[in-house]
Amino acid sequence: MSVPVVSMSRVSFSYPDGQPALDGVDLHVHPGERVALLGPNGAGKTTLVLHLNGILLPQQGVVEVAGIAVVRENFTEVRRRVGIVFQDPDDQVFMPTVYEDVAFGPANLGLRDADLDARARAALAAVGMEDRRDRAPHHLSFGERRLVAIATVLAMEPEILVLDEPSANLDPAGRRELAEVLARLGLTMLMVTHDLPYALHLCERAVVMNRGHIAADGPIEEILSDTALMSANRLEFPFGFDPGTIRRRR
Repeated sequence: MSVPVVSMSRVSFSYPDGQPALDGVDLHVHPGERVALLGPNGAGKTTLVLHLNGILLPQQGVVEVAGIAVVRENFTEVRRRVGIVFQDPDDQVFMPTVYEDVAFGPANLGLRDADLDARARAALAAVGMEDRRDRAPHHLSFGERRLVAIATVLAMEPEILVLDEPSANLDPAGRRELAEVLARLGLTMLMVTHDLPYALHLCERAVVMNRGHIAADGPIEEILSDTALMSANRLEFPFGFDPGTIRRRR
């Protein structure tokens, strides 16, 4: 078996009010997997993600990324390997030009000149934004800014791409374009989303969280076909979506 890109063993965490946000969570994500992290609001999904690069540290249990413990002395290496794309791209896109945003992270790693330029160009090409390199990010559409935010993460050459509600606030064309980009990246992926059709399109595996626990973990078609499980964890398809199409998914 390969070394998991993400390994969480018996991880527990409570916020200052004492409410457990994670309660004995075990999770392993292996290279090449694309995993949807599903569950109702307050289930612990965001808290889990924030443990992957040390923004939060477990009160009990162990978190590892590519075999490296997520502890303070390893933060630089861990954060290079875990690329988190937040829901609001303006949290990540802040430089005067798109190119400067994408080059910012690798420059901080010490890349210079031709090496830095090659890294930035490759990341922009991966998301189809080469022709926007000299644009000011605030002049781009929301969907274009999200693609730039992904490029800033790809420029760090992470081992796993973590996406928080990637389809939120996108029009239908933007949703499709982003899905096409994500599908061709070939990266290990953990996607936090309420958008079940989007998760079904992009991911092979689903992990369902509720009240800080892993409620289910398995092939996404099986998870989303289990009506009792869906109801118990407040998961619903959009109005008008035919769940029967799950069976016809390639």
